[in-house]
Amino acid sequence: MSSAIRRILTAVPLILFPVHAIAANDKGWTSDINLTAILLFLLFVVATLAISYWASRRTKTNTDFYTAGGQITGLQNGTAIAGDFMSAASFLGITGLIFIGGFDGLIFAVGAFAGFPLMLFLLSERIRNLGKHTFTDVVSLRLHEKRTRIISVFTSLTIVMTYLIAQMVGVGKLIELLFGVPYEMAVFIIAGLVIVYVVFGGMLATTWVQIIKAIFLLCGSTLITVLVLFQFDWSLNMILSTAVDMHQKGASIIQPGQLISDPIQVLTILVSMVLGAMGLPHILMRLFTVSNMHEARKSSFYATILMGYFYLLLIVIGFGAVAILLQNPQYFDANGTILGGDNMVAIHLAHAVGGDWLMGFISAVAFSTILAVVAGLTVAGSATISHDLYAQVLCHNKEIDTRKELKISRITAVSLCLLTVFFAIIFQRQNVAFIAVLPFVFAACINFPILILSLYWKGMTTNGAIAGSIWGFSMSLALIIAGPQVWVQILGFATPLFPYNYPALFIMPISFLLIWLFSSTDRSARSAVDRDNFQQLLVQSELGTQRLP
Repeated sequence: MSSAIRRILTAVPLILFPVHAIAANDKGWTSDINLTAILLFLLFVVATLAISYWASRRTKTNTDFYTAGGQITGLQNGTAIAGDFMSAASFLGITGLIFIGGFDGLIFAVGAFAGFPLMLFLLSERIRNLGKHTFTDVVSLRLHEKRTRIISVFTSLTIVMTYLIAQMVGVGKLIELLFGVPYEMAVFIIAGLVIVYVVFGGMLATTWVQIIKAIFLLCGSTLITVLVLFQFDWSLNMILSTAVDMHQKGASIIQPGQLISDPIQVLTILVSMVLGAMGLPHILMRLFTVSNMHEARKSSFYATILMGYFYLLLIVIGFGAVAILLQNPQYFDANGTILGGDNMVAIHLAHAVGGDWLMGFISAVAFSTILAVVAGLTVAGSATISHDLYAQVLCHNKEIDTRKELKISRITAVSLCLLTVFFAIIFQRQNVAFIAVLPFVFAACINFPILILSLYWKGMTTNGAIAGSIWGFSMSLALIIAGPQVWVQILGFATPLFPYNYPALFIMPISFLLIWLFSSTDRSARSAVDRDNFQQLLVQSELGTQRLP
């Protein structure tokens, strides 16, 4: 394995260098390449591959691969969890939304942040003690295992895939802007790197890459914020007033309604993000990487603190970009459109306030941000197939070949990355913040109702959980496709069949209702077992995991 890693370390710069050296024109390639960003990018690639090599020597079992052996501390894990949310969709997408729509861009920041205090009080301790590797371990503990796991595999993969697409779109646009490579080539390069991280290093490598990039992103965002405030005499009021003067929408950008005028749309976004955050498989999976419930609680606490600080910085960065970039035509094309699209606003602002070095640093950090998030999602997706489907369903009551399970995890990781590339090419013209909310919709409509009722309501049965899952999955998918973003902007129809992009507000209450209805009317023999298991689940939530009847 060590010789393979050495060959990879040697090959990466040789593969990427010709790409950077090729000059181009406005018909395709460009010679205006940021060498600083390239050097920092390559430095980060080498460093993270070294982390993967280190982690590969410590990843021997499926538990090591899925949860880093449960040896991550609360502070480390909280930083990694925060890193999952301080992603391309947040850093690039939200600042881009603030740039074009002002106040409304903050809706996405508030939604992502608000779910974690609830997770801290409602879920973190019980999930850590009841689960083993994945979200599905928890919800299938008191329910019929095989049926619950099968439905959970499809829903979890849907959530993971949509989140992966958002991150891949962001990194593809970033590499396209910095290096002048075609978007399609960029996403293939990133997919290749993620495959190396996950296949060799598993969750241990992913966690440490996540921790390092979270620290760098917080430092970089803080530096941009300080430099922006310095240019405006440390006055947020001056930044906002300048932004109002420069923006074509004037004072409207500091008022709600520019991007989203319908309050119902705002409410459904917030419902999706606040409650969906508590049903994301890759976030819940991180609660199993710590040693006990106390560390799980600390993980959520530290993640909440770090995320709150980060999203406060995005307010200054977003409005600072309006105030500064609109005074510099060099960042716009002949049509007045920001170069690289609105997802690249934060990168241009870094250049405007700090020159090539800061732009290079922020670009490398944004790149590392996406790599780390994609790697974490890929591990979660791999666990869904290898652990939930293969080990627990196909090999149920049989001796599990752990080496084969680990092999399936790695094969799944490769397959997920290649599939993500395909969809990232289809969605390449969409704002990453829009795409990144979609997994929250699925999680809020499917995973959250089942998880919260499984932990807190004695009456839930397997039939009720499956009914709620099928409804939540099918209707979420149908209404997202029928909404304005997909039906009109992607498929090209004149008017949407459903007026809202994010339908969680309408679907999730019915998911709860159907779970209650089918559970309350369930008189099967299994339903009695499900209800009896609840009391044992409460006891084991204090003691740890053990399979119930």
